[in-house]
Amino acid sequence: MIYNNLSLRIRIFLSMLTLVVIATLLIVGLAIYQYREQGKEYHEKRLLRKEKTITATIENELERTTYIVETKDLPIIFRDQIFKIRDIHKLDIDIYDLNGKLLISSTPTFINDTTNYNLTKKVIASVINNENHRYLDEKKINERSVQASYTYINDSKFKPIGILGLPYSQDNTEQNRELKEFLNRLIIAFLPILLFAIILAYWLSKYITKSIKAVSEKISQTVLGSRNEKVEVANTSKEITTLVNAYNSMVDELEDSAIKLAKSEREEAWREMAKQVAHEIKNPLTPMRLTVQNFERKFNPNDPKSKEKLKDYSKTLIDQIDTLTSIASAFSNFAKMPARQKIKLNVVEVIKHTTEIFSENYIEFYATKKEIIARLDKTQLIRIITNLIKNAIQALSSQKKPIIKISVQQQHKNVIIKVQDNGEGIEEIHKHKIFEPKFTTKSSGMGLGLPMIKNIIEAYKGELTFTTSINKGTTFTVILPLE
Repeated sequence: MIYNNLSLRIRIFLSMLTLVVIATLLIVGLAIYQYREQGKEYHEKRLLRKEKTITATIENELERTTYIVETKDLPIIFRDQIFKIRDIHKLDIDIYDLNGKLLISSTPTFINDTTNYNLTKKVIASVINNENHRYLDEKKINERSVQASYTYINDSKFKPIGILGLPYSQDNTEQNRELKEFLNRLIIAFLPILLFAIILAYWLSKYITKSIKAVSEKISQTVLGSRNEKVEVANTSKEITTLVNAYNSMVDELEDSAIKLAKSEREEAWREMAKQVAHEIKNPLTPMRLTVQNFERKFNPNDPKSKEKLKDYSKTLIDQIDTLTSIASAFSNFAKMPARQKIKLNVVEVIKHTTEIFSENYIEFYATKKEIIARLDKTQLIRIITNLIKNAIQALSSQKKPIIKISVQQQHKNVIIKVQDNGEGIEEIHKHKIFEPKFTTKSSGMGLGLPMIKNIIEAYKGELTFTTSINKGTTFTVILPLE
């Protein structure tokens, strides 16, 4: 609702105005109802008085008549008197027999008038069953209220010989005039009251929400880790004072929490840095160990190519030692670790040389060209490939016929590197977390490898993506710009 989206101040203002308007409408409604009830009561009493007077006049006329007082003689008895009675009381008179048939009326009718003026069975039954043998009928004719009173005409022995009908048309002209004057006076009186109510509602809403507004402004300016000002208000209600005290207490708690959080963040930052450095150091140590083991196992001094092999082994160790040196040099500056340098290198040669340090015979390398030149950091490129291969090897732990395919190709101004395995794949629930720090599905490791190389790749404005299928394998794709 729109009302719920309004500010508290506007809602208070509108609510107070609504109450004033509703109260005024209730007064108007009650006044109209009272005037109508008074008018109705007045006309009923007036009709009752006329009915008693006319009934008494008719009974006196019946006592003085020389005719036999019977129902059939009523038209003869009142043939002339009915008009005199009408003129005296200014009210039309109808006389019916006990069956409701109209005998005589003071209302003139046309000769050809075929309208049935007889009483209905409902009216007759109501007169008979009423304790006072009187029935008051109400109806509207041409938007005008008309009442009709029906009662018995009795002879001298109180025996009913006819029914007296007195149609009474209400004249509410005076009543409506008085009501109109009252409503005009009420409107004139209501206008200054409405103006006063608007001013009062505005002032009260402003006064009530002043302290709340001050608290809300301070809350909106509250920032964790910085010094926040307390709210100071005076002459407020108990509820506002409680709210202000609660906010001020929260400010004190926030300052304590900020100090603790800053300390915790510093400690966490050092722990994260130590973990990442340890992880970075382990990366080159693994190929160095594999290289030494291969050298110890395969080196033959009598081999005519022994010097060439020794040179290759030495080059591999030197590359990894350079990586360790880079990490050690960057340890003093965590934000710049590892340092990124752009030098021209043959991506195919670097990746091929990196794959050869792994002793697994199921690792296959493919390249569309013998030479793809790019401006990259050799140490970081080796770190990317080493990390992806190690992850692929660990994904093949339960595979009977493991295969790792590493391919390199040039596409436009990018080099595309793919590392594909036929391992267990990555489950759907883990896909969106795969590049999050500390996330790992392995029993060991800190989960920093993939996030770390993703950061390295993105620093070159490159992209690291993957596709996976359960029990079919995973393919990581690295896209790096040549320049």
